[in-house]
Amino acid sequence: MEKYEIEFNQDIPKYIEISKYIKKMIDKNNIFDGEKLPSIRKLAKTLMVNEVTIVSAYKKLEAEGYAYQKMGSGTYAKRRDTNIKFKKEYSNTLKKISGKDLKIYVDFTGEITSSEFFPVTVFKDVLNEVLDRDGAEAFAYKESLGYEGLRNSISSFFWDNKVSTEDILILSGAQQGIDIVSKSIINVHDNVVVEKPTYGGALTVFKWRRANIFEVDILEDGIDLSQFEQILKKNRIKCFYAMSYFQNPTGATYSLEKKLKILELAECYDFYIVEDDYLSELIYDQKQYKSFKSLDKNDRVIYIKSFSKIFLPGIRLGYMISPEKYKEHIQNSKINTDISTSSLMQRALDLYINKDLWKQHINYLNMAYKDKYDFMINCIDKYLGKKVSYFTPGGGINFYFKIDENLKINSMDLFYSCKNKKVLITPGVLFYKNAEQGNNYFRLSFSELKKPEIEEGIKVISKILEKIPKR
Repeated sequence: MEKYEIEFNQDIPKYIEISKYIKKMIDKNNIFDGEKLPSIRKLAKTLMVNEVTIVSAYKKLEAEGYAYQKMGSGTYAKRRDTNIKFKKEYSNTLKKISGKDLKIYVDFTGEITSSEFFPVTVFKDVLNEVLDRDGAEAFAYKESLGYEGLRNSISSFFWDNKVSTEDILILSGAQQGIDIVSKSIINVHDNVVVEKPTYGGALTVFKWRRANIFEVDILEDGIDLSQFEQILKKNRIKCFYAMSYFQNPTGATYSLEKKLKILELAECYDFYIVEDDYLSELIYDQKQYKSFKSLDKNDRVIYIKSFSKIFLPGIRLGYMISPEKYKEHIQNSKINTDISTSSLMQRALDLYINKDLWKQHINYLNMAYKDKYDFMINCIDKYLGKKVSYFTPGGGINFYFKIDENLKINSMDLFYSCKNKKVLITPGVLFYKNAEQGNNYFRLSFSELKKPEIEEGIKVISKILEKIPKR
Protein backbone atom coordinates (compact mmCIF):
# COMPACT_ATOMS: atom_id res chain seq x y z
CA MET A 1 0.00 0.00 0.00
CA GLU A 2 3.06 2.27 -0.23
CA LYS A 3 1.82 3.79 -3.49
CA TYR A 4 -1.28 5.16 -1.70
CA GLU A 5 0.30 8.00 0.28
CA ILE A 6 -1.72 11.23 0.19
CA GLU A 7 -1.19 14.53 1.98
CA PHE A 8 -4.65 16.03 2.39
CA ASN A 9 -5.49 19.70 1.90
CA GLN A 10 -8.03 20.92 4.44
CA ASP A 11 -9.78 23.11 1.84
CA ILE A 12 -10.53 20.21 -0.59
CA PRO A 13 -12.94 17.33 0.13
CA LYS A 14 -10.92 14.18 0.81
CA TYR A 15 -12.79 12.02 -1.68
CA ILE A 16 -11.84 14.46 -4.49
CA GLU A 17 -8.18 14.41 -3.49
CA ILE A 18 -8.19 10.61 -3.38
CA SER A 19 -9.80 10.31 -6.82
CA LYS A 20 -7.36 12.89 -8.29
CA TYR A 21 -4.41 11.03 -6.80
CA ILE A 22 -5.53 7.67 -8.21
CA LYS A 23 -6.23 9.23 -11.63
CA LYS A 24 -2.71 10.63 -11.74
CA MET A 25 -1.28 7.22 -10.78
CA ILE A 26 -3.28 5.53 -13.57
CA ASP A 27 -2.20 8.14 -16.15
CA LYS A 28 1.45 7.64 -15.16
CA ASN A 29 1.01 3.85 -15.35
CA ASN A 30 1.92 3.47 -11.67
CA ILE A 31 -1.47 1.79 -11.39
CA PHE A 32 -1.93 -0.47 -14.41
CA ASP A 33 -4.99 -0.69 -16.62
CA GLY A 34 -7.18 -3.47 -15.14
CA GLU A 35 -5.31 -3.51 -11.81
CA LYS A 36 -7.54 -4.15 -8.81
CA LEU A 37 -7.79 -1.14 -6.50
CA PRO A 38 -7.60 -1.70 -2.72
CA SER A 39 -10.80 -2.70 -0.98
CA ILE A 40 -12.84 0.13 0.52
CA ARG A 41 -12.06 -1.01 4.05
CA LYS A 42 -8.34 -1.46 3.41
CA LEU A 43 -7.82 1.92 1.70
CA ALA A 44 -9.93 3.72 4.33
CA LYS A 45 -7.71 2.22 7.04
CA THR A 46 -4.49 3.10 5.18
CA LEU A 47 -5.52 6.71 4.58
CA MET A 48 -7.27 7.00 7.95
CA VAL A 49 -10.55 8.21 6.46
CA ASN A 50 -14.17 7.12 6.63
CA GLU A 51 -15.20 4.24 4.35
CA VAL A 52 -17.90 6.49 2.85
CA THR A 53 -15.09 8.77 1.62
CA ILE A 54 -13.52 5.88 -0.32
CA VAL A 55 -16.92 4.88 -1.75
CA SER A 56 -17.39 8.47 -3.00
CA ALA A 57 -13.87 8.54 -4.47
CA TYR A 58 -14.41 5.27 -6.33
CA LYS A 59 -17.78 6.46 -7.63
CA LYS A 60 -16.15 9.62 -8.94
CA LEU A 61 -13.44 7.55 -10.65
CA GLU A 62 -16.14 5.39 -12.29
CA ALA A 63 -18.10 8.44 -13.47
CA GLU A 64 -14.94 9.87 -15.06
CA GLY A 65 -14.03 6.59 -16.78
CA TYR A 66 -11.04 5.76 -14.58
CA ALA A 67 -12.49 2.72 -12.82
CA TYR A 68 -15.12 0.01 -13.14
CA GLN A 69 -16.72 -2.43 -10.75
CA LYS A 70 -16.97 -6.20 -10.95
CA MET A 71 -19.87 -7.53 -8.95
CA GLY A 72 -18.59 -9.43 -5.93
CA SER A 73 -14.96 -8.77 -6.85
CA GLY A 74 -14.17 -5.09 -6.30
CA THR A 75 -13.13 -1.95 -8.17
CA TYR A 76 -10.57 -1.97 -10.98
CA ALA A 77 -8.47 0.74 -12.61
CA LYS A 78 -9.37 1.77 -16.14
CA ARG A 79 -6.89 3.78 -18.16
CA ARG A 80 -8.44 6.62 -20.15
CA ASP A 81 -8.08 6.40 -23.91
CA THR A 82 -5.12 8.49 -24.96
CA ASN A 83 -5.58 8.32 -28.74
CA ILE A 84 -8.65 10.61 -28.90
CA LYS A 85 -6.43 13.66 -29.37
CA PHE A 86 -4.47 11.99 -32.18
CA LYS A 87 -7.66 10.81 -33.90
CA LYS A 88 -8.97 14.37 -33.94
CA GLU A 89 -5.64 15.72 -35.23
CA TYR A 90 -5.47 13.09 -37.96
CA SER A 91 -9.12 13.48 -38.95
CA ASN A 92 -8.98 17.29 -39.03
CA THR A 93 -5.79 17.21 -41.10
CA LEU A 94 -7.35 14.93 -43.71
CA LYS A 95 -10.55 17.00 -43.80
CA LYS A 96 -8.52 20.03 -44.84
CA ILE A 97 -7.14 18.04 -47.78
CA SER A 98 -10.08 17.35 -50.05
CA GLY A 99 -11.31 17.56 -53.62
CA LYS A 100 -8.73 18.95 -56.03
CA ASP A 101 -6.10 19.30 -53.29
CA LEU A 102 -6.13 15.55 -52.66
CA LYS A 103 -5.02 14.85 -56.24
CA ILE A 104 -1.55 16.24 -55.56
CA TYR A 105 -0.98 13.74 -52.72
CA VAL A 106 0.10 10.11 -52.85
CA ASP A 107 -2.66 8.76 -50.61
CA PHE A 108 -1.82 5.52 -48.77
CA THR A 109 -4.81 5.94 -46.41
CA GLY A 110 -7.53 4.59 -48.74
CA GLU A 111 -9.56 1.56 -47.69
CA ILE A 112 -11.79 1.05 -50.73
CA THR A 113 -11.23 -0.31 -54.22
CA SER A 114 -9.81 2.09 -56.77
CA SER A 115 -12.39 3.95 -58.85
CA GLU A 116 -10.76 2.51 -61.97
CA PHE A 117 -12.14 -0.90 -60.91
CA PHE A 118 -15.71 0.23 -60.19
CA PRO A 119 -18.08 -1.72 -62.49
CA VAL A 120 -20.07 1.46 -63.15
CA THR A 121 -21.26 0.74 -66.71
CA VAL A 122 -22.27 -2.84 -65.95
CA PHE A 123 -23.98 -1.85 -62.71
CA LYS A 124 -25.85 0.93 -64.50
CA ASP A 125 -27.29 -1.68 -66.90
CA VAL A 126 -28.27 -3.85 -63.92
CA LEU A 127 -30.00 -0.90 -62.24
CA ASN A 128 -31.97 -0.17 -65.40
CA GLU A 129 -33.00 -3.82 -65.64
CA VAL A 130 -34.24 -3.76 -62.04
CA LEU A 131 -36.25 -0.58 -62.67
CA ASP A 132 -37.77 -2.06 -65.84
CA ARG A 133 -38.62 -5.27 -64.01
CA ASP A 134 -39.87 -3.91 -60.65
CA GLY A 135 -40.88 -0.31 -61.35
CA ALA A 136 -41.88 1.68 -58.25
CA GLU A 137 -41.72 -1.54 -56.21
CA ALA A 138 -37.92 -1.23 -56.37
CA PHE A 139 -38.10 1.70 -53.94
CA ALA A 140 -40.47 0.10 -51.42
CA TYR A 141 -39.41 -0.50 -47.79
CA LYS A 142 -41.28 -3.71 -47.09
CA GLU A 143 -38.93 -6.26 -45.62
CA SER A 144 -37.29 -5.39 -42.30
CA LEU A 145 -34.61 -8.09 -42.68
CA GLY A 146 -33.80 -6.89 -46.17
CA TYR A 147 -34.87 -7.81 -49.69
CA GLU A 148 -35.70 -11.52 -49.69
CA GLY A 149 -34.17 -12.06 -53.13
CA LEU A 150 -30.81 -10.76 -51.95
CA ARG A 151 -30.95 -12.81 -48.76
CA ASN A 152 -31.68 -15.91 -50.84
CA SER A 153 -28.75 -15.11 -53.13
CA ILE A 154 -26.38 -14.62 -50.16
CA SER A 155 -27.49 -17.94 -48.67
CA SER A 156 -27.08 -19.76 -51.98
CA PHE A 157 -24.01 -18.09 -53.48
CA PHE A 158 -21.87 -17.47 -50.37
CA TRP A 159 -23.10 -20.17 -47.96
CA ASP A 160 -24.21 -23.04 -50.20
CA ASN A 161 -27.70 -22.82 -48.62
CA LYS A 162 -26.28 -23.83 -45.21
CA VAL A 163 -27.52 -20.58 -43.66
CA SER A 164 -31.25 -19.83 -43.49
CA THR A 165 -32.42 -16.63 -45.18
CA GLU A 166 -34.26 -15.85 -41.91
CA ASP A 167 -30.89 -15.63 -40.15
CA ILE A 168 -29.51 -13.09 -42.66
CA LEU A 169 -29.97 -9.38 -41.95
CA ILE A 170 -29.08 -6.82 -44.63
CA LEU A 171 -27.00 -3.88 -43.36
CA SER A 172 -25.81 -0.49 -44.54
CA GLY A 173 -22.18 -1.62 -44.31
CA ALA A 174 -19.98 -3.34 -41.71
CA GLN A 175 -19.68 -0.29 -39.45
CA GLN A 176 -23.44 -0.31 -38.94
CA GLY A 177 -23.21 -4.02 -38.14
CA ILE A 178 -20.64 -3.42 -35.39
CA ASP A 179 -22.77 -0.61 -34.00
CA ILE A 180 -25.93 -2.75 -34.00
CA VAL A 181 -24.18 -5.67 -32.28
CA SER A 182 -22.80 -3.29 -29.67
CA LYS A 183 -26.24 -1.81 -28.94
CA SER A 184 -27.82 -5.26 -28.84
CA ILE A 185 -25.52 -7.24 -26.58
CA ILE A 186 -23.06 -4.89 -24.81
CA ASN A 187 -24.02 -3.03 -21.64
CA VAL A 188 -22.05 -0.46 -19.63
CA HIS A 189 -18.91 -2.08 -18.11
CA ASP A 190 -19.36 -5.35 -20.00
CA ASN A 191 -16.00 -6.86 -20.91
CA VAL A 192 -14.99 -6.95 -24.59
CA VAL A 193 -11.79 -8.40 -26.04
CA VAL A 194 -10.23 -6.94 -29.20
CA GLU A 195 -7.11 -7.61 -31.20
CA LYS A 196 -4.14 -5.32 -30.59
CA PRO A 197 -3.97 -3.39 -32.89
CA THR A 198 -7.48 -3.32 -34.33
CA TYR A 199 -9.89 -1.37 -36.50
CA GLY A 200 -10.37 2.10 -35.00
CA GLY A 201 -14.08 2.21 -35.86
CA ALA A 202 -14.76 -0.81 -33.66
CA LEU A 203 -12.78 0.68 -30.76
CA THR A 204 -14.85 3.86 -31.03
CA VAL A 205 -18.13 1.91 -30.86
CA PHE A 206 -17.07 -0.15 -27.84
CA LYS A 207 -15.81 2.96 -26.05
CA TRP A 208 -19.11 4.72 -26.76
CA ARG A 209 -20.93 1.80 -25.11
CA ARG A 210 -18.58 2.30 -22.11
CA ALA A 211 -17.42 -1.30 -22.30
CA ASN A 212 -14.24 -2.45 -20.60
CA ILE A 213 -11.89 -3.17 -23.49
CA PHE A 214 -9.16 -5.81 -23.16
CA GLU A 215 -6.51 -5.98 -25.90
CA VAL A 216 -4.67 -9.12 -26.99
CA ASP A 217 -1.57 -8.99 -29.21
CA ILE A 218 -2.19 -10.22 -32.73
CA LEU A 219 0.51 -12.34 -34.38
CA GLU A 220 0.79 -13.41 -38.02
CA ASP A 221 -1.63 -16.32 -37.46
CA GLY A 222 -4.10 -14.62 -35.10
CA ILE A 223 -4.17 -13.47 -31.48
CA ASP A 224 -1.77 -14.67 -28.79
CA LEU A 225 -3.83 -17.49 -27.24
CA SER A 226 -1.93 -17.55 -23.94
CA GLN A 227 -2.74 -13.86 -23.33
CA PHE A 228 -6.33 -14.47 -24.39
CA GLU A 229 -6.81 -17.39 -22.00
CA GLN A 230 -5.37 -15.40 -19.09
CA ILE A 231 -8.00 -12.72 -19.67
CA LEU A 232 -10.77 -15.32 -19.97
CA LYS A 233 -9.75 -16.97 -16.70
CA LYS A 234 -9.84 -13.70 -14.76
CA ASN A 235 -12.79 -11.90 -16.38
CA ARG A 236 -16.34 -12.56 -17.53
CA ILE A 237 -16.11 -11.74 -21.24
CA LYS A 238 -19.20 -10.81 -23.27
CA CYS A 239 -17.66 -10.92 -26.75
CA PHE A 240 -14.46 -11.05 -28.78
CA TYR A 241 -14.20 -8.83 -31.87
CA ALA A 242 -12.04 -10.38 -34.58
CA MET A 243 -11.15 -9.62 -38.19
CA SER A 244 -10.55 -13.12 -39.44
CA TYR A 245 -8.96 -12.43 -42.85
CA PHE A 246 -6.24 -9.88 -43.69
CA GLN A 247 -6.91 -7.95 -40.51
CA ASN A 248 -6.99 -4.17 -40.49
CA PRO A 249 -4.35 -2.84 -39.95
CA THR A 250 -1.84 -5.73 -39.71
CA GLY A 251 -2.99 -7.95 -42.58
CA ALA A 252 -2.87 -11.01 -40.27
CA THR A 253 -5.09 -14.02 -40.99
CA TYR A 254 -6.12 -16.58 -38.38
CA SER A 255 -4.84 -20.12 -38.80
CA LEU A 256 -7.42 -22.91 -38.85
CA GLU A 257 -5.99 -24.26 -35.57
CA LYS A 258 -6.44 -20.93 -33.79
CA LYS A 259 -9.97 -20.51 -35.10
CA LEU A 260 -10.97 -23.92 -33.81
CA LYS A 261 -9.33 -23.24 -30.43
CA ILE A 262 -11.07 -19.85 -30.07
CA LEU A 263 -14.44 -21.45 -30.93
CA GLU A 264 -13.75 -24.05 -28.24
CA LEU A 265 -12.92 -21.31 -25.73
CA ALA A 266 -16.10 -19.42 -26.66
CA GLU A 267 -18.18 -22.42 -25.65
CA CYS A 268 -16.11 -23.09 -22.53
CA TYR A 269 -16.14 -19.48 -21.24
CA ASP A 270 -19.55 -18.53 -22.64
CA PHE A 271 -18.67 -15.57 -24.89
CA TYR A 272 -19.55 -14.68 -28.49
CA ILE A 273 -17.25 -14.01 -31.42
CA VAL A 274 -18.06 -10.93 -33.51
CA GLU A 275 -16.43 -11.85 -36.82
CA ASP A 276 -15.77 -8.92 -39.16
CA ASP A 277 -15.02 -10.57 -42.51
CA TYR A 278 -13.01 -7.68 -43.87
CA LEU A 279 -11.51 -8.73 -47.19
CA SER A 280 -11.76 -12.49 -47.62
CA GLU A 281 -12.24 -12.13 -51.39
CA LEU A 282 -8.77 -10.68 -52.05
CA ILE A 283 -6.48 -13.71 -51.72
CA TYR A 284 -3.11 -13.72 -53.52
CA ASP A 285 -1.28 -16.67 -51.95
CA GLN A 286 -3.73 -19.33 -53.19
CA LYS A 287 -4.37 -20.60 -49.67
CA GLN A 288 -7.78 -21.92 -48.64
CA TYR A 289 -9.43 -20.02 -45.79
CA LYS A 290 -12.42 -20.80 -43.60
CA SER A 291 -14.36 -18.22 -41.60
CA PHE A 292 -15.15 -18.62 -37.91
CA LYS A 293 -18.80 -18.81 -38.93
CA SER A 294 -18.28 -21.73 -41.32
CA LEU A 295 -16.58 -23.67 -38.48
CA ASP A 296 -19.12 -22.69 -35.81
CA LYS A 297 -20.96 -25.73 -34.39
CA ASN A 298 -22.30 -24.10 -31.22
CA ASP A 299 -23.89 -20.93 -32.63
CA ARG A 300 -21.23 -18.70 -31.08
CA VAL A 301 -20.42 -16.41 -34.03
CA ILE A 302 -22.01 -13.11 -35.06
CA TYR A 303 -20.83 -12.76 -38.65
CA ILE A 304 -20.57 -9.35 -40.36
CA LYS A 305 -19.75 -8.85 -44.03
CA SER A 306 -19.52 -5.66 -46.09
CA PHE A 307 -19.72 -5.37 -49.88
CA SER A 308 -18.64 -1.71 -49.85
CA LYS A 309 -14.86 -2.20 -49.65
CA ILE A 310 -14.58 -4.30 -52.80
CA PHE A 311 -17.58 -3.29 -54.86
CA LEU A 312 -19.15 0.18 -55.02
CA PRO A 313 -18.48 2.07 -51.76
CA GLY A 314 -21.41 4.41 -52.27
CA ILE A 315 -24.02 1.66 -52.20
CA ARG A 316 -23.30 0.92 -48.49
CA LEU A 317 -24.43 -2.70 -48.35
CA GLY A 318 -23.49 -5.63 -46.15
CA TYR A 319 -25.12 -8.36 -44.11
CA MET A 320 -25.05 -10.08 -40.75
CA ILE A 321 -25.73 -13.62 -39.58
CA SER A 322 -26.79 -13.78 -35.94
CA PRO A 323 -26.87 -16.60 -33.36
CA GLU A 324 -30.37 -17.66 -32.35
CA LYS A 325 -29.91 -16.23 -28.84
CA TYR A 326 -29.42 -12.65 -30.07
CA LYS A 327 -31.23 -12.73 -33.42
CA GLU A 328 -34.37 -10.92 -32.27
CA HIS A 329 -32.42 -8.28 -30.30
CA ILE A 330 -30.14 -7.58 -33.25
CA GLN A 331 -32.95 -7.43 -35.79
CA ASN A 332 -34.96 -5.04 -33.59
CA SER A 333 -31.89 -2.86 -33.10
CA LYS A 334 -31.41 -2.64 -36.89
CA ILE A 335 -35.06 -1.65 -37.41
CA ASN A 336 -34.78 1.01 -34.69
CA THR A 337 -31.60 2.34 -36.31
CA ASP A 338 -32.74 2.95 -39.89
CA ILE A 339 -35.88 0.85 -40.65
CA SER A 340 -34.53 -0.42 -43.98
CA THR A 341 -31.48 -0.35 -46.24
CA SER A 342 -31.92 0.92 -49.83
CA SER A 343 -34.32 -1.45 -51.57
CA LEU A 344 -33.16 -0.46 -55.06
CA MET A 345 -29.50 -1.19 -54.31
CA GLN A 346 -30.38 -4.51 -52.67
CA ARG A 347 -32.33 -5.61 -55.76
CA ALA A 348 -29.53 -4.47 -58.05
CA LEU A 349 -26.88 -6.35 -56.07
CA ASP A 350 -29.10 -9.44 -56.06
CA LEU A 351 -29.37 -9.34 -59.87
CA TYR A 352 -25.63 -8.60 -60.17
CA ILE A 353 -24.84 -11.75 -58.16
CA ASN A 354 -27.33 -13.92 -60.04
CA LYS A 355 -25.97 -12.87 -63.42
CA ASP A 356 -22.60 -14.19 -62.24
CA LEU A 357 -21.17 -10.68 -62.59
CA TRP A 358 -20.00 -10.69 -58.95
CA LYS A 359 -17.73 -13.66 -59.57
CA GLN A 360 -16.27 -12.00 -62.67
CA HIS A 361 -15.67 -8.76 -60.74
CA ILE A 362 -13.85 -10.52 -57.88
CA ASN A 363 -11.69 -12.55 -60.28
CA TYR A 364 -10.71 -9.33 -62.06
CA LEU A 365 -9.94 -7.56 -58.76
CA ASN A 366 -7.71 -10.41 -57.62
CA MET A 367 -5.63 -10.26 -60.80
CA ALA A 368 -5.33 -6.46 -60.66
CA TYR A 369 -4.54 -6.27 -56.95
CA LYS A 370 -2.14 -9.21 -56.99
CA ASP A 371 -0.08 -7.24 -59.48
CA LYS A 372 -0.13 -4.14 -57.21
CA TYR A 373 0.58 -6.27 -54.15
CA ASP A 374 3.72 -7.81 -55.70
CA PHE A 375 4.88 -4.40 -56.90
CA MET A 376 4.37 -2.96 -53.42
CA ILE A 377 6.55 -5.68 -51.87
CA ASN A 378 9.31 -5.00 -54.40
CA CYS A 379 9.24 -1.27 -53.62
CA ILE A 380 9.26 -1.88 -49.85
CA ASP A 381 12.25 -4.20 -50.06
CA LYS A 382 14.07 -1.89 -52.50
CA TYR A 383 13.60 1.43 -50.69
CA LEU A 384 12.62 0.87 -47.05
CA GLY A 385 14.96 -2.04 -46.35
CA LYS A 386 16.00 -2.24 -42.70
CA LYS A 387 14.31 1.01 -41.73
CA VAL A 388 11.11 -0.95 -41.07
CA SER A 389 10.00 -4.51 -40.36
CA TYR A 390 6.78 -6.11 -41.69
CA PHE A 391 5.26 -9.37 -42.85
CA THR A 392 3.54 -10.19 -46.13
CA PRO A 393 -0.18 -10.83 -45.50
CA GLY A 394 -0.91 -12.87 -48.64
CA GLY A 395 -4.04 -10.87 -49.43
CA GLY A 396 -6.01 -7.72 -48.70
CA ILE A 397 -4.92 -4.13 -49.34
CA ASN A 398 -2.76 -3.18 -46.33
CA PHE A 399 0.82 -3.44 -45.16
CA TYR A 400 1.64 -2.67 -41.52
CA PHE A 401 5.13 -1.52 -40.58
CA LYS A 402 7.15 -1.26 -37.41
CA ILE A 403 9.66 1.58 -37.53
CA ASP A 404 13.23 0.65 -36.57
CA GLU A 405 13.37 1.25 -32.81
CA ASN A 406 16.72 2.98 -33.18
CA LEU A 407 15.12 5.85 -35.13
CA LYS A 408 13.97 8.83 -33.05
CA ILE A 409 10.53 9.34 -34.57
CA ASN A 410 6.96 8.34 -33.73
CA SER A 411 4.09 7.58 -36.09
CA MET A 412 2.38 11.00 -35.77
CA ASP A 413 5.65 12.83 -36.47
CA LEU A 414 6.17 10.57 -39.47
CA PHE A 415 2.60 11.30 -40.61
CA TYR A 416 3.22 15.08 -40.57
CA SER A 417 6.66 14.74 -42.22
CA CYS A 418 5.11 12.67 -45.02
CA LYS A 419 2.18 15.08 -45.38
CA ASN A 420 4.63 17.96 -45.87
CA LYS A 421 6.09 15.96 -48.77
CA LYS A 422 2.60 15.31 -50.22
CA VAL A 423 2.35 11.69 -49.04
CA LEU A 424 -0.41 10.48 -46.70
CA ILE A 425 0.03 7.49 -44.37
CA THR A 426 -2.04 6.15 -41.46
CA PRO A 427 -0.24 6.43 -38.09
CA GLY A 428 -0.35 3.37 -35.84
CA VAL A 429 -1.66 5.31 -32.83
CA LEU A 430 -5.18 5.13 -34.31
CA PHE A 431 -5.41 1.36 -33.91
CA TYR A 432 -4.77 1.04 -30.18
CA LYS A 433 -6.74 1.83 -27.05
CA ASN A 434 -3.77 3.80 -25.74
CA ALA A 435 -1.88 5.86 -28.28
CA GLU A 436 1.69 5.26 -27.14
CA GLN A 437 1.40 1.57 -28.04
CA GLY A 438 1.21 2.55 -31.71
CA ASN A 439 4.07 5.06 -31.71
CA ASN A 440 6.38 2.82 -33.72
CA TYR A 441 3.86 1.69 -36.36
CA PHE A 442 2.19 2.93 -39.53
CA ARG A 443 -0.08 1.46 -42.21
CA LEU A 444 0.06 1.79 -45.99
CA SER A 445 -2.85 0.82 -48.21
CA PHE A 446 -2.20 0.43 -51.92
CA SER A 447 -5.82 -0.02 -53.06
CA GLU A 448 -6.41 3.38 -54.66
CA LEU A 449 -2.91 3.97 -56.08
CA LYS A 450 -1.26 3.26 -59.41
CA LYS A 451 2.23 1.73 -59.57
CA PRO A 452 4.15 4.99 -60.22
CA GLU A 453 2.42 6.59 -57.22
CA ILE A 454 3.24 3.59 -55.00
CA GLU A 455 6.93 3.81 -55.91
CA GLU A 456 7.06 7.60 -55.55
CA GLY A 457 5.36 7.47 -52.12
CA ILE A 458 7.61 4.75 -50.73
CA LYS A 459 10.69 6.64 -51.95
CA VAL A 460 9.52 9.73 -50.04
CA ILE A 461 8.96 7.72 -46.83
CA SER A 462 12.41 6.15 -47.23
CA LYS A 463 14.12 9.54 -47.62
CA ILE A 464 12.35 10.89 -44.52
CA LEU A 465 13.42 7.89 -42.43
CA GLU A 466 17.00 8.18 -43.72
CA LYS A 467 17.27 11.66 -42.23
CA ILE A 468 15.97 10.63 -38.78
CA PRO A 469 18.74 10.58 -36.13
CA LYS A 470 19.29 7.35 -34.22
CA ARG A 471 18.61 7.05 -30.51
